[in-house]
Amino acid sequence: MTKFLTLYLYVFVFLLSAKELTLDECIDKTLKNHPDIKNLTLNVEQSGHLVDIAKADYLPQINIGAQYNPINTFVMPQNGQFKTIEDDNWQFDAKINQKIYDFSRTTSNIKASKKNENIANISLDDAKALLIYNVKNLYNLALFQTNALKARQKDLQTKNELYKQAQALVKEGLKTEADATSILSAMYIAEDTLAITKADLNKALSTLSLYMGEKVDFETKLVDNTALQNNQALQNEDLLFQDILEKNFTLKSSKEEIERNDLIYSATKAQNYGSIDAVASYTHQDSINEYDTSLVGISINIPIYSGGRISAQTQEALISKKQAKESYNSKKLLIQEELENLIIDFDRYKHTIKAKKALIESSMLTKEIVQARYKEGLSTYIEILDATSTNLYAELGLLEAKFAVIKIINRLDYLQGQTK
Repeated sequence: MTKFLTLYLYVFVFLLSAKELTLDECIDKTLKNHPDIKNLTLNVEQSGHLVDIAKADYLPQINIGAQYNPINTFVMPQNGQFKTIEDDNWQFDAKINQKIYDFSRTTSNIKASKKNENIANISLDDAKALLIYNVKNLYNLALFQTNALKARQKDLQTKNELYKQAQALVKEGLKTEADATSILSAMYIAEDTLAITKADLNKALSTLSLYMGEKVDFETKLVDNTALQNNQALQNEDLLFQDILEKNFTLKSSKEEIERNDLIYSATKAQNYGSIDAVASYTHQDSINEYDTSLVGISINIPIYSGGRISAQTQEALISKKQAKESYNSKKLLIQEELENLIIDFDRYKHTIKAKKALIESSMLTKEIVQARYKEGLSTYIEILDATSTNLYAELGLLEAKFAVIKIINRLDYLQGQTK
């Protein structure tokens, strides 16, 4: 009695001390620690500076220069002859260039850079949504393996009890040694599958630990919220597809790429027309003579011949613009195909869950009847093992079907651009 109370107390204390982990905690820690998020956050920051670089073309460009030559030879005409003089000289100059009009080339480049910044932000949101999707699947996989572990432990316990019964019946002469040996073999198989399930659970927890950047122990208690997720219903397929078209990060990014490439094409075409700039300069020269020069004016630069460079750049930008449109259409088709397959699978698993639940009820009754008949010597070990296996695989099948449904729901959440 004392040993029993000690064991009970130990189990009670262990359960109290077991760490509890929720799905939201896993998601928060993953988004905080995963290197992909940190890398894409830097990309967003980098793209913001690229916008500043593009804007700089609309601001005055000021340059200051100075030059000093300790030895310089000057040639001067004197009495019909050239005379050389060696002396030092220095020069200081300042130049200002202000763009006035370049046929919207700079404006298009600035807008294209802003589109790149939008794409970087969308890529960050997409990475977050994808990580959340992966963490949800890993968390639910660990829950599935935990429940499967319980089912296999229960199955092992059942076979262990059957083996003890078989041994007792052999002693009484009601069963042969083959019965006991066959059930013992089934018990060993159950131990092996139990070890495999434990290994699979450890793998899921290990991968989840890598995502979170924090160790998740085997004894950690995972909070099961699958029942809540299972109650979610799919919308009308057409409405769901329209919602995905509006919110999906991949499609949003593709739309931004189309607009960006269109702006780049406009900027490239504008190179043909050149630009109008306001220029001003001041130079102070100190050589043989000391003097100042200054300049204020307007310059017009029109490219007449560039060796075909501008034409080739324009064609390349036009092709990129068309490619972006076709890329969007391709991604849209792939998402529509995936959505249809997910809905088909969702309907299929609803029937599977219903069938597995019915099978569990019937197999439980069958197992109880067969076990009772086996004790009376009216059933064989084959019948009792079949009944036990049917009940086990019905329970595992129900867990797998529920896991598959939740995975479908998680995938739909990702396709809809959910980051919570």
